[in-house]
Amino acid sequence: MSIKIPISFPPLHTASDDPDGLLAVGGDLKTSTLRIAYDEGIFPWFSSDSPILWWSPSNRCILRPDNYHISRRLKQKLRQNKFNVTSDKAFERVIHACASNRAENDTWITSDMIDAYLRLHKEGLAHSIEVWEGIELVGGIYGVVSGAIFSGESMFSKIKDGSKIALAYLCYWMRLSGFIFLDCQIENPHLKSLGAVTIKRDEFVRILKANKTNNINWSFKMKANWD
Repeated sequence: MSIKIPISFPPLHTASDDPDGLLAVGGDLKTSTLRIAYDEGIFPWFSSDSPILWWSPSNRCILRPDNYHISRRLKQKLRQNKFNVTSDKAFERVIHACASNRAENDTWITSDMIDAYLRLHKEGLAHSIEVWEGIELVGGIYGVVSGAIFSGESMFSKIKDGSKIALAYLCYWMRLSGFIFLDCQIENPHLKSLGAVTIKRDEFVRILKANKTNNINWSFKMKANWD
């Protein structure tokens, strides 16, 4: 089903079963369009040789901050305070690192997507977490805020556990700040090993809409207690 202009997405229950969650084709990546999409529980995901595809899977993968699994080895690494963790200091570098972290024919982070999320970042709607070892950026994650939900788009590591460190700090801060959960979008074994679970689309949208007006100030604190 195509998107109407002005932007109006089809009802979520009309999303296809095969492929699961494909809701609409076309439209644009304007900030206003993306804002409507995320507020309704929809996200873009497509390759460079396809039109813009919009998705709302029947089962949504989420990670509640309290449920993030930190292994003993990772906790030991966090306690060493070897890394400096920041937010929004290098958003553009993080998104480019996420794109280059994947094979050229296996990335949805196209140049158009990068430009779109840079615009979201300038509007204060997209944020990044950066992990630094000295002056080197060694890990990170970026995503989009909608009310009290943070939709993680992608993460990268240049060292072992670089992205896990970013995710640990993000979940720690989300818990303190009142975020409900991290939207991981599509389930995979790696996310499950970190504590992610799936919930039905209807439940996801209900929680999303119930917390849409719960605007949390993005004032990331890098200090964390890993005892």
